[in-house]
Amino acid sequence: MSTNVVRATRRANWPYRWTIKQRSTATIALASAGLVAVLWLAVSVLALAPEPIGPNARAFADGMLVTMQLTLLAGLSGVLLGVLAALGKLSKFAPLRYLAGGYIWIMRGTPLLVQILFVYFALPTLFPWLRLSDFASACVALSLNVGAYNAEAIRSGLLSVPKGQAEAAHALGLGPWQTLWDVTFPQAFKVSLPPLVNNLVALLKDSSLAYAVGVVELTNAGNRVQSATFEPVPVLITTATLYLVMTTLLTQISAGVEQRFDIERRQP
Repeated sequence: MSTNVVRATRRANWPYRWTIKQRSTATIALASAGLVAVLWLAVSVLALAPEPIGPNARAFADGMLVTMQLTLLAGLSGVLLGVLAALGKLSKFAPLRYLAGGYIWIMRGTPLLVQILFVYFALPTLFPWLRLSDFASACVALSLNVGAYNAEAIRSGLLSVPKGQAEAAHALGLGPWQTLWDVTFPQAFKVSLPPLVNNLVALLKDSSLAYAVGVVELTNAGNRVQSATFEPVPVLITTATLYLVMTTLLTQISAGVEQRFDIERRQP
């Protein structure tokens, strides 16, 4: 085989010759750049559409941005709450265990819409000094809700690590916290990552319930355009398409993260 043919073959197969880290980094970078591009160019692209979409392109684009802000802020907060609740539920200190279990039980057993309305309307009545804006209220409720689901995912990951690993770490002189963060948690994180990723994608769609307290995210923006134009079909199709684009790109980013950690240990 000639040198030119070999080079051509290598160029054709170059992504498959990359390591897992290189492929996952490329996936995350491309999907992230795509998501930023969609948010940045949404106004220009939607402005090309016929009425009632084109004249309201700015409303849809602003709604997409608010949706993504809610998702990222609540998603990060939810991971932190999930870790704390999971550790609390596995704690040997009974009050802490009951507190974490009660939090998970309430948040998983009540509708998200009720939780959003409670944070916005009921909390200021119970605690007058705790008066939040519509965006902050929705963000708090979404964080608390997804945190409860994350807690169960992280707890299952922690329980999947063999107890012998912790015993070996203690035998080597590691303390409880050092054993947790250096030995147990890295292994548990790999097991918990797929459901955590799924919760984040679901959170993007669940953020549409923030319309109930007046947050002008994508769904609320679409409802306002629909009410003003009385054309539900193009508005709803556009809203659904924009959600589909965002969830697809977010799923690709998540897939790159999973690939980076090689969750199933099957990739070369």
